[in-house]
Amino acid sequence: MSSVEIEAKTTQEAIKKACKHFNLNEEELNIEVLETRSAGIFGLAGNKKAKIRATPKKDSDIALAQEILTKIISLISPDAKISVEKKVDDIVLNIGGNNPGILIGPKGKTLEALEFIINKAVNKASEKRVRIIVDVENYRQRRQEFLERLAFRMGEKAKKTRKTVTIDPMSPHDRRIVHLTLKGDCQLQTKSNGEGFFKSVFIIPNKKKIDKNKND
Repeated sequence: MSSVEIEAKTTQEAIKKACKHFNLNEEELNIEVLETRSAGIFGLAGNKKAKIRATPKKDSDIALAQEILTKIISLISPDAKISVEKKVDDIVLNIGGNNPGILIGPKGKTLEALEFIINKAVNKASEKRVRIIVDVENYRQRRQEFLERLAFRMGEKAKKTRKTVTIDPMSPHDRRIVHLTLKGDCQLQTKSNGEGFFKSVFIIPNKKKIDKNKND
């Protein structure tokens, strides 16, 4: 993660700008004072500004992800704030603000696009593979519960009609939830279909096992 040099009228003002730039607290930054504000004649303020170099202390992948996401959402929802949760295999960036809908988008597509961009940028710069989840006020949890109900409902329809049921194109994250939800049902098989980022999900009934279950 690269450092940033910032000038301001005072050192403290420069530090505040650095915190805003990285979306981090002062305690999470290494601050190096390069220049202090000079006093002019008779104690009046001079023209020379204070200058600092700020570098995040924390995990560089997290700092980079926060920096990129902060820049993007500042153009969409300036009042939004980002909190970070580090899990064993994932980094979760949760966005809070007064207008979550604009960041989520229809069926979460704006959120998926944000997550895609952040993952691409961070993994290009990182030495190891990093999985970053971008969330908006716990939308992911609500979406997961909805998709689980949808998967069960479509699975029952496939078994009842004995025909393949198709779920409209979804992101990899959403498809994974559907696949995992029905993984334990031996009477069904799920399969992604299509090209590109968004793909449909086929729920395919196993007619032999459905018949066997009825006979038992």
